Amino acid sequence: MAVPKRKTSPSRRNMRRSHHALTPASFQECSNCGELKLPHNLCTACGHYNGREIVSTEA
Repeated sequence: MAVPKRKTSPSRRNMRRSHHALTPASFQECSNCGELKLPHNLCTACGHYNGREIVSTEA
């Protein structure tokens, strides 16, 4: 079984983890109602996607 010869230094460990950071969620305005929504997703406020009404949100 492979065992490390030397202890991995904190600097080397942290350099390896430099790509593990989380990116903040990006939001876009809905072209129909102006609410913030995730890109490439249906607007939860008005039910529009790509300029068309997909889900009716009648009360």
